[in-house]
Amino acid sequence: MKNKKVFLLLNGEKPKEVPNFSVYDLICATDGAYQYLEKYKIVPDFVSGDLDSLEAIPKEIEVIKTTNQDFTDFDKILQILFDKGFTKIDVYGASGQEQDHFLGNLDTAIRWKKKLSLTFFDNNGTYFLAKKKIVLSNCKGKIISLIPFPKASKVETFGLKYSLKKETLKFGKRIGTRNLAIDKKVKINFKKGNMFVFINN
Repeated sequence: MKNKKVFLLLNGEKPKEVPNFSVYDLICATDGAYQYLEKYKIVPDFVSGDLDSLEAIPKEIEVIKTTNQDFTDFDKILQILFDKGFTKIDVYGASGQEQDHFLGNLDTAIRWKKKLSLTFFDNNGTYFLAKKKIVLSNCKGKIISLIPFPKASKVETFGLKYSLKKETLKFGKRIGTRNLAIDKKVKINFKKGNMFVFINN
């Protein structure tokens, strides 16, 4: 199911504009996020979570109970999707609300980076954990930030106003926020570490 695409909604800030659900092969949510789907009459393929708020979900929707408190709801639903054979996942609701959850979600993304392709969407734009070499399209005029987590070495960029030439970014020392794309295509390479790319609308 490598080419199958998943819509996953977490219990953070909800999308202001309803996503185009027709592009997804599977729709799922954590239990705390289900009400958003219900509001727009979107029936998910399944909902996962602990025992707290599952009672309000209709019986015809599959509920996968995950009571292990050693893992976050995000981590647990990613495990379910991986076990089902899905690897390409668009994640909504990972940011906003309580910021410790947001940082925890970034940590979870790093732990799953070898098994899953995760792209995050919020009301400001999109972000993802970058591969060592990436090319971004249709970027001209957009604000792009490079955030090491916690370090990325030999970073070089092409198509940004303030270019990097094999430089090191390190959280707490130097990060690459609020850069401007001056070309339609932006290329980003780095040698080692982890780095998130944020693209603002």
